[in-house]
Amino acid sequence: MSTVTQLFQSPPAAVWKVIANGWLYSGWVVGASRIRAVDDHWPEVGSRLHHSVGSWPFLIDDSTSVTAVDPGRSLELQARGWPMGEAKILITLEDLGAGNCRVSISEDAVRGPGKFVPKVLRDPVIAVRNRETLRRLDLLALGGAGESRPAI
Repeated sequence: MSTVTQLFQSPPAAVWKVIANGWLYSGWVVGASRIRAVDDHWPEVGSRLHHSVGSWPFLIDDSTSVTAVDPGRSLELQARGWPMGEAKILITLEDLGAGNCRVSISEDAVRGPGKFVPKVLRDPVIAVRNRETLRRLDLLALGGAGESRPAI
């Protein structure tokens, strides 16, 4: 699996609030263009969010499902984007104290055409994508995304 790690100047709870709000997924996950629906029990095991990948007008509608979760610490996903294939993703949060944390994303293709790309070629591409994904997640956590806002 390709793994990238970044230090965040946010506590794990702030990062988890972004992750736990499935409607924010397309705001931080590179390649996810829009969210079409989120299961009410996201991010519990078995829950799904329904997303589109690509750029308009070339969008593919598919879904991502939770395969394991340790709330506030880790989330394992099975992301689908057929006909490109499927990927296994593990996001982990490590509390460093003083309002900081370390976030890692590990990912690899598990089904479909992406699985046939040699690992030496696919890992660097996944790493570049996930570095930007972590940058976006960091900014959303810093900005308070996922926090409850009073109705206007």
